[in-house]
Amino acid sequence: MNRIEDLRRMLQRIDHKSYGMYKSLAGAYDCGRYVLHIDHVQGDPFASPSRLRFEIKKASHGFPEEYWNTRNRKLALEDQVLRRFNGFLRKMDRGNMGSGKSGRISTCRTGQKVMERIAVTFSENRMELRFEMGFPARGRTILADEMNRLVFDILPKLAQGCLLYKNWDAKSRERLQAAIDLADDQEALREELVRRHLAAFVADGAVLPRESGVSDLPMRNAVAFRSPETLRTEISLPHKGKITGMGIPEGITVIVGGGYHGKSTLLKALEQGVYNHIAGDGREYVVSRDYAMKIRAEDGRSVLHTDISLFINHLPNGQDTTDFSTENASGSTSQAANLIEALETGSRLLLLDEDTSATNFMIRDKVMARLVSDDREPITTLLRHIRSLYEKHGISFVIVVGSSGDYLSVADHVLQMDHYETKDVAQAARAICREEQIDGQYPAGELTFPVFSRALHPARAGRLKMKAMGTDTVLIDREAVDVRYLEQLSDDGQTVGLAYLMNWILTNQKAKMPVAGLLDEIYDQIEKKGFGTFVPPNYSCGHPVLPRKQELFACLNRYRKARIVRE
Repeated sequence: MNRIEDLRRMLQRIDHKSYGMYKSLAGAYDCGRYVLHIDHVQGDPFASPSRLRFEIKKASHGFPEEYWNTRNRKLALEDQVLRRFNGFLRKMDRGNMGSGKSGRISTCRTGQKVMERIAVTFSENRMELRFEMGFPARGRTILADEMNRLVFDILPKLAQGCLLYKNWDAKSRERLQAAIDLADDQEALREELVRRHLAAFVADGAVLPRESGVSDLPMRNAVAFRSPETLRTEISLPHKGKITGMGIPEGITVIVGGGYHGKSTLLKALEQGVYNHIAGDGREYVVSRDYAMKIRAEDGRSVLHTDISLFINHLPNGQDTTDFSTENASGSTSQAANLIEALETGSRLLLLDEDTSATNFMIRDKVMARLVSDDREPITTLLRHIRSLYEKHGISFVIVVGSSGDYLSVADHVLQMDHYETKDVAQAARAICREEQIDGQYPAGELTFPVFSRALHPARAGRLKMKAMGTDTVLIDREAVDVRYLEQLSDDGQTVGLAYLMNWILTNQKAKMPVAGLLDEIYDQIEKKGFGTFVPPNYSCGHPVLPRKQELFACLNRYRKARIVRE
């Protein structure tokens, strides 16, 4: 390993030389308490910045070991270190030191959620912090003096202030301890969902509305959530103590109400309840089962060898719907495929909004049933099967409806949003169903559950070019994978994470494997060794954040060149 003074001498030798000479700096440098790694050097001052990382041993960083002895605590610790580093960068930003991105230091941005990122990682014997830095130049000429200021002035201050626990002031330590305690409480709350057979929990006082459609910050002066008495649940948490809120039981829950009264806002909070939120977000104690999946129609998506026969049968062209493929799915076939694929990942809580669903997938009224007989209609609606899916297969649903009143007759629980107030109107809904003579029309009956027997064949060998574009697209070579309708993707970095995981699958899988089994193996390895196992040190495609298994599975299903076959 080089010494940091070696880097100073190297900079003196390449001063005012061609920018490409910066490549000679790649390597590791011993800085005393920590090691500075220069993993990737940009080829041009206008190109993506160079990638560096600090590495510091456990004996030197001094963070209490109990702060990372469980996964939820470790993620909270890593999140707080990253937020502190970003705070230091904002205070120390001196602007550009030359052409292009010269002198700019940046790292992974943080939002309202605590997620697994590779920007900061704690392991048994060390900690690493990754960041980007534009190596200074005038035109394409190296500016060694400016680089010296970065390496020997700014970087040591960042390292000393963020990597060493002894340098955290009392207020910062209190904030860190509070984040660790919150992580403990959130984990305990998720365990209570399982123990009490709840699909989700929304705490009294939670702030569900967001600032705007492009901001995840809590809305100011929003109406705080309050549980209806009939569903109020009290839970004791290890640090917060007793909290109350609405426990949504497993089963079929229907959310109704007038337009703009908060139906979709509640559903959106449940969608994002699969993640932990930071203090002050308003949704700290809003949690859903971690496998919850939002299902919607998705016209035009590709479907690969999926058994959608539960909902689609006897198509006019005679196509086999137990092994269904298409390059251009309709609203109903896409929603059927999305639901079946969610079940294939092991999801047992499905979230739907009538506004984003295919009407003919959701419901078929009596008038239309008289005009078009069942033997002429290939689609069996979700309404027909929903009781059986829950009672015989344990699949719960939370559905927002505005006009499909028949869903009231199959619901276990009916919630009405009225001026952002949540009311339990199940008894009134049942009475109306009896009056309208629709009660008991859709009982649990026999159904043929789909067989999950799809396998992924190894792809062609060779290096793939990967790119992520917001939360909308993963680009694999020139093939765009449209993920914009995976509504639980909430961070651009998760799309970057999808790109790296897809790259690993397509370039490292050596034998045919069941699709669901392959993903289970990947996430088991992530659980044991961390997400960084699947991301190279010199990664150049954004800031990777771990997506859920459900979104990776959905991305693979939407990749039109995937070699998925039915066994």
